[in-house]
Amino acid sequence: MKHRQFGRTGLKVSEIGFGAWAIGGSWGSQRDEDSIRALHRALDLGVDFIDTAAGYGDGRSERIVGQVLKERGDQGRVIVTTKTPPAPGPWPPSPYCRWQDRYSEKYLRENVEERLRNLGTEAIDVLLLHTWTRAWNRDPQPLEILRTLKAEGKLRFFGVSTPEHDQNALVQLMKDGWLDAAEVIYNIFEQEPAAELLPVAQAAGVGIIARMPFDESALTGKLTESTRFEEGDFRNNYFMGDRLARTVREVGKVATELEGTGYTLPQGAIKFVLAHPAVSLTIPGMRSVKQVEANLAVSELPDMPQELQRRLHAHNWRRAFWYEGR
Repeated sequence: MKHRQFGRTGLKVSEIGFGAWAIGGSWGSQRDEDSIRALHRALDLGVDFIDTAAGYGDGRSERIVGQVLKERGDQGRVIVTTKTPPAPGPWPPSPYCRWQDRYSEKYLRENVEERLRNLGTEAIDVLLLHTWTRAWNRDPQPLEILRTLKAEGKLRFFGVSTPEHDQNALVQLMKDGWLDAAEVIYNIFEQEPAAELLPVAQAAGVGIIARMPFDESALTGKLTESTRFEEGDFRNNYFMGDRLARTVREVGKVATELEGTGYTLPQGAIKFVLAHPAVSLTIPGMRSVKQVEANLAVSELPDMPQELQRRLHAHNWRRAFWYEGR
């Protein structure tokens, strides 16, 4: 497993981390014993970065991660990122939301204590706000509160998971030195961060966690126009209406582009993300030993040639974000 610098934090992290959303739920049925086996296998193969969140099964994912790390004695060796959502209200926060209502100091302190309990640790390695609105950039007081919590030893580093519809909302925050880390959607279809966000992050020394390398499983090549998801699987909304059929057609074009390159479709999807120099790591979702072994093996493959990267740039899909219920 190759490792990279995580921005200016001084941390070195595995370039492929464990995305722990699916082990908390919302991706169909999942047994905890399968999740635990997958985590153990990932850690055995060199993963030292896990991404989870309060919202992944109402803390279920965090508790499983904490249990596994405690059993292994790996707390301190493995970097865990978790996320605090805003207090109840519109998701994502609207331009009219006040930070005082969504991320008050009282709320943040209570939520951080819950994250600490779930993970079974005294300090969170990386805490991300999940999520943000550009309206708060003029007075980013929630980040000032996180600075205080960092000074108190509750957090080591902090940042923001981008609002899907406005990822560039973080650009000014990075320029102004507010963020240690940012979690960003970046993949073969969603390449907009390459225009400004990623170069600014690199210049500012912000650690970049690239999420959705497979575009919610599409770029694994597993989906067909007749795919049906379990009840409760969020992809029923993500691929609602004609979205699934359109996605399958676009994935087919990418698969054709990768023919003869030495990469399978999912391998090419991961290597494309890792090819950008601003990316610290990517976090494909994993919930089985088979998925872990397939994804982590990609780190040992040759880096993606620049000519292939250039050809894949043409698959940037300007579709806007598909939001639940829209």
